[in-house]
Amino acid sequence: MAQQAVGLTAFGGYIPRLRLQRKAVTQANAWVAPNFLGKGKGERSMANWDEDAITMAVEAARDLLGPDDDRSHVDALYFGSTTMPFKDRLNSGIIAAALTLEESVRAIDVASTQRAGTSALMQALSAVKAGEAKHALVLASDRRKTKAVTSQELDFGDGAAAVSVGTENVIATYLGGASLTIDFVDHFRGDTEEFDYNWEERWIRDEGFSKIVPKAVKAALENSGVAASDIKHFVLPCVFGDKFAQQLAKRSGIAPEAARDTLAANCGETGAAHSLVMLVHTLQTEAKPGDKVMVLHFGGGCDALVFEVTDKLASQASKRGIVGSLKNRVEETNYMKFLTFNGLIEWEKGMRAEQDKKTALTTLYRNEDMLMGLVGGRCTETGVVQFPRSRISVNPNNHTVDTQEPYKFAERKAKILSWSADFLSFSMNPPNHYGMVVFDEGGRIMMDFTDVEQGTVDSGMEVKLVFRIKEFDEKRGFRRYFWKAVPITSSTAASQTGQAAE
Repeated sequence: MAQQAVGLTAFGGYIPRLRLQRKAVTQANAWVAPNFLGKGKGERSMANWDEDAITMAVEAARDLLGPDDDRSHVDALYFGSTTMPFKDRLNSGIIAAALTLEESVRAIDVASTQRAGTSALMQALSAVKAGEAKHALVLASDRRKTKAVTSQELDFGDGAAAVSVGTENVIATYLGGASLTIDFVDHFRGDTEEFDYNWEERWIRDEGFSKIVPKAVKAALENSGVAASDIKHFVLPCVFGDKFAQQLAKRSGIAPEAARDTLAANCGETGAAHSLVMLVHTLQTEAKPGDKVMVLHFGGGCDALVFEVTDKLASQASKRGIVGSLKNRVEETNYMKFLTFNGLIEWEKGMRAEQDKKTALTTLYRNEDMLMGLVGGRCTETGVVQFPRSRISVNPNNHTVDTQEPYKFAERKAKILSWSADFLSFSMNPPNHYGMVVFDEGGRIMMDFTDVEQGTVDSGMEVKLVFRIKEFDEKRGFRRYFWKAVPITSSTAASQTGQAAE
């Protein structure tokens, strides 16, 4: 009996909507670093203050999974990142709770290397091939903090990508790959450090990429049985420019025109997520059935994976992916806002911010599905839905007792009933927008709003719910998550899918 083909079955992507204009950065720093003025072209993605590697991964996963809130088929979750919020807490467990995955899911964090995304993908492929998992979800996400007035500040970006691995409805069959482990230190971040320490660029380019990447390419081609001339798409994250990626492809026997866009001009390099970000972008824009794709990521060696696209790729046409995320953009020219959102300056937050934000971990555990998954209740007798779930129904005509079953709100359609824009309460991005959100199928929740500009909110507007940071407990290094509402404007709605962006 022939073994079933293993490969990618779906994809998703998320790039934050804010695009920091590089010109704003270089001009603000021209007094001390005039040499950077030449890099002031294009834009980089910029996470909102309430976004991190976890929240972006959740959004990429939701794009992949779609509006169906039944995720019981996902039996493995691999999360790759170098900027996980917790050193000792299962970060993928937080994602699993937000996505309302089954508690039997195998959740694994893959960290400490730029190859975290591709390494997570390799683990998922191996697990599915061995029969240890049937439907594995692979997420890669990074929000890296950089020192001001550095090339990394301009080159990096924030973002996440998601791919699922299985044996049914495969959109890209895995043909084989290779993983080289070489302790070549191009940069590092010590245990107590916030920022990377970076080595000399020419050394990294000439001794690192130029020598290690071709080795990985050769090994992957041998293991997959594919000729270099058959590779139509060469996916390699690289801050040295698209021409350098083309040179590496040519050096490896691959046509230089196969090197795909590194998205440097309109996104920046998204760290451990970038190989999967580029892969999703390639699948949305250039790949066709029969094409062979090589995906690489450099760091402590190099991972290389070879896929062959199938005719099932058309099933992903409605996904937002990376194409739709890049189109859904808002230009940001306020460099000070970027510094503030990334905790790079100390600023006076006022007395209203002076409160102990300790999280009761027992309450968090007992109400995990409500707080993390936005799960309320539905009365099995009257059909009335409510948030939060309680023993007694809120139905004014029939206060039934102990009749509620779990009801998931996160993927339901909702509108703004009432709202406020408050300059008095503390907010990282004033004014503080919040209001009452009502759901089409019943139920209402008072929520914070996010990704909103002053003067654009109105009652009756549709909203999309997103998983975000609610509060930082700076005293203990804890962060609390909850769901927020994003008002949907006509321009936002037009850019939610890759199709609309083409």
